[in-house]
Amino acid sequence: MRTTIAAVATAPGIAAIGIVRISGADAVAVADRVFRSASGRALAEVRPGLLQVGHVFGTDGESLDECVCLVSRAPKSYTGEDTAELQCHGSPAALAEVLRAVLDAGARLARPGEFTKRAFLNGRLDLTQAEAVIDVIEAETAAAVKNAAAQLGGAIGRRIDRGYGELLDVAAHFHASVDYPDEEIDEFQTGEYAFQLGQLENSLRELLATFERGRVLKNGLPMAILGRPNVGKSSLFNALLGRDRAIVTSSPGTTRDTLEEKLVLGGALVRLTDTAGLRGSTDAAEEEGVARAVRAAEDAQLVLAVFDGSSPLTEEDERTLAAARSASRAIAVINKSDLPQNLDVSALGDAFSDVVRVSAKTGDGLDRLESAVALAYPELTDASGGEILTNARQAEAVARASDFVHEASLALARGVTPDAALVEIEGALGAIGEVTGRNIREDTVERIFERFCVGK
Repeated sequence: MRTTIAAVATAPGIAAIGIVRISGADAVAVADRVFRSASGRALAEVRPGLLQVGHVFGTDGESLDECVCLVSRAPKSYTGEDTAELQCHGSPAALAEVLRAVLDAGARLARPGEFTKRAFLNGRLDLTQAEAVIDVIEAETAAAVKNAAAQLGGAIGRRIDRGYGELLDVAAHFHASVDYPDEEIDEFQTGEYAFQLGQLENSLRELLATFERGRVLKNGLPMAILGRPNVGKSSLFNALLGRDRAIVTSSPGTTRDTLEEKLVLGGALVRLTDTAGLRGSTDAAEEEGVARAVRAAEDAQLVLAVFDGSSPLTEEDERTLAAARSASRAIAVINKSDLPQNLDVSALGDAFSDVVRVSAKTGDGLDRLESAVALAYPELTDASGGEILTNARQAEAVARASDFVHEASLALARGVTPDAALVEIEGALGAIGEVTGRNIREDTVERIFERFCVGK
């Protein structure tokens, strides 16, 4: 990390402001070679955190932009190193020239995630916080932003560190017992440790149990639209998306395959699938479409079962009812509310958590449908605590740690010698350490930061 790195730290495209970030031992010197303060003072003489107005110049001495420079000194910076930020106008061409000048002045182009990687290696962030950075950037809902922001603030790390500290205390005592065998652990102490390990195992299991919710929070709730042909499934699909994605015609069987799109519905991120109409058919392509629709319903966590409110239930509607009854959760959507209503809602039975009338044609009732989705999964719209695992690497390490702690508890219950239990406790320490980065292989670190964008 001795080299000084630089990159454009703002998103591609035209914007009001664009930032070129520089970090490393020579960051201030590099910035001084391209930036001239309006006050005439060198950046090395400026108090950290004090904005300097001036111009940035290319290698030919020509002014590239009027900008503001902000200097931070180690260790009180994002990376833990000396940093300088040139806050310019957001022209992509201008930023490219400013970056070129900075590289010519002695910096190296940063690799993806290298600024955050340096923050981790310099102890400014633990690994859960570092991984939360990209989660904040990629978050698609308010709940996902809140969860990632809380993790960036250390919510997961603090919880994991408490367990790590408890295990260290137990390991230290057991090490003393192994090194000094004449000092025995009495029955009361063994029982106390067994209880402590049991509490820790419960805490780890509770944290691990949040992963399924976290995965849905991050990747989207699988949701399928079902119904017989011509009830308006594709029209509803397009209306919820706000654009014409599925082909809509008056001919039954137009949709032959599944279509999936992501959108925010009722504050929750969902993966919405439009499906073929459920009915019997001798057409091979339509039969396959129906089979795929059934599979989509089986894979979905929420089914929108669509019925035509302008006509009574038909035999083909029974297929939709059967699929809804077998689904994890289902909402009945009575479409075509803009037409005279002839559907007896009571005939739908109790298969649905909610019944909503809409008109996919006019948009009436779509807000009520969004509210029904939010009510069905309130946990996907409130994640401000930050203690929801969304990262598969972290979840796998927590699972291993929990298994080790469980085996240690069993060992103590069986009355084994401290050295036997110590093997399991040290395994748990290693696994927990992987979550926050206390114990992590270099190649794992490289893989984690590869998915970051350049400049972050």
